[in-house]
Amino acid sequence: MVDYRNFEQFLHSRMKRRNLIIGAGALSGLAIANQFSSQRAMSADKPLRVYARSRFSNYPFTLGVASGEPYPSSVVLWTRLAPEPLNGGGMPLVNVPIRWEVATDPDMRRIVSRGTVLATPELAHSVRVVVEGLQSDTWYWYRFLVGQDASPIGRTRTAPLANSYLSKFNFALVSCQNYQQGFYTAYKYLAQDDLDLVVHVGDYIYEGGISNNGPRQHNSSEIFTLEDYRNRHALYKTDTNLQAAHAAFPWIVTWDDHEVENNYANDISEIDTEPDQNRAIFLQRRAVAYQAYYEHMPLRPFSRPFGPDMQLFRRLSFGNLATFHVLDTRQYRTDQPCGDGTKERCPENLDPNATITGKVQENWLYDGLNNSQSKWNILAQQVPIAQRDMTPGAGGTYSMDKWDGYVASRDRLMAFLGQRRPSNPVSLAGDVHSHWAMNLKANFDKPESATVGSEFVCSSITSGGDGADTNPTVEAYLPDNPHIKFFNGQRGYVRCALTPTTWKSDYLVMSNVTTPFGTISKRASFVVEDGRPEIQQA
Repeated sequence: MVDYRNFEQFLHSRMKRRNLIIGAGALSGLAIANQFSSQRAMSADKPLRVYARSRFSNYPFTLGVASGEPYPSSVVLWTRLAPEPLNGGGMPLVNVPIRWEVATDPDMRRIVSRGTVLATPELAHSVRVVVEGLQSDTWYWYRFLVGQDASPIGRTRTAPLANSYLSKFNFALVSCQNYQQGFYTAYKYLAQDDLDLVVHVGDYIYEGGISNNGPRQHNSSEIFTLEDYRNRHALYKTDTNLQAAHAAFPWIVTWDDHEVENNYANDISEIDTEPDQNRAIFLQRRAVAYQAYYEHMPLRPFSRPFGPDMQLFRRLSFGNLATFHVLDTRQYRTDQPCGDGTKERCPENLDPNATITGKVQENWLYDGLNNSQSKWNILAQQVPIAQRDMTPGAGGTYSMDKWDGYVASRDRLMAFLGQRRPSNPVSLAGDVHSHWAMNLKANFDKPESATVGSEFVCSSITSGGDGADTNPTVEAYLPDNPHIKFFNGQRGYVRCALTPTTWKSDYLVMSNVTTPFGTISKRASFVVEDGRPEIQQA
């Protein structure tokens, strides 16, 4: 039997053992790199041989920098060498040493940690540095250097000590950034916001081909190979507003479907996958997509994929105020019931063996919620949990790709929240390209039943184009869903401000995203009070 309380420790020990093996190979890689033309640069204590800039065809840090996964004493720093970002990166097939520095000031004068990491062809010359020995709850600045080139300077922040008192914590919730359907102007405003963290709940890239209907275009037809996925990630990361948001704050990320393929479920493609050989082919696609995702995200090494499998569900805590239970509702789910789409309920929809999380992750979630000492317990996940009956009046239709498609999974979660009563459970979700604020009910078909949690769903950054404040179709069915307290169909993000007594969510919306000149405004605000899960308008 798996001890879920020690699951993260198991993952860390596994990766530590594997990293010893990787480290041994890195020494031979350094020797390979030094066979090429190089120049001397001075580190703090001794000369360091580095790959010469003359070998780069362009500035190598075209994809910017990022940080993520903040712990009290460590954080992950990320960059990738890509002088030709849309052409496989444009790097030779050699290992390249990159220096990194962390400082307590934005001018990088008070260096507190530095070192060297190898950028290898196996990971597309991306690097992640887990910087240890940092002070808790502290802002730091960082950069990478190779030859004469320096990366942009990024800013990051460590988490407070476990169970320490934290009086406030601010973060942004974002999702769904289809490059072709708009400009990332929302990230320009987000980068200027007063935040400690950004939480991205999926659809970081889109896998589709070139569309001529939007303000921007993808760089290829639909992507299938490792190089395809690398080039698509690179295209998205060349956006300067996205780079600014990454450089301003640490991020916690999880994926949804478009990082691989629209509406895939576990090893099942969106397209009917019979015979079984097609599942094997899809798993090959999933493997390269997961590989490219890992290469481009500031994740800890325990998330490095093994073939088509990747460890993404995990927990991060911020003092005694908040714990993020980060979920993965794509990799382990059973197939969408009733043929997917928006449908009336069918027997598959109520199958007790159907699952959106898989049993291991479900038990891990319940164990974490049951043992949490945090004031706010946050489920950072992909798709709305709350029921949304999309047919006005009698009858009902539901999206089979959301928790609405997996009624038994949701019923178990609602029962757990009602019976075990973890402190202030709040779901975060994206996917649906619109803003929602909803109460989580013990029984969604009985409005008088207990409210057992709260849910805030963010709109997209760009997906769906400009959108609109209201939607007649949605407005028609809202009376049939009294637990839904807010809907808005514009683009934007949700800013969440937590204290020991209140949670406040500000819904920020863009005037437009189909031009780069959109402006942002606050459309609505909602509050949840400690111990009272009912969402209230601020």
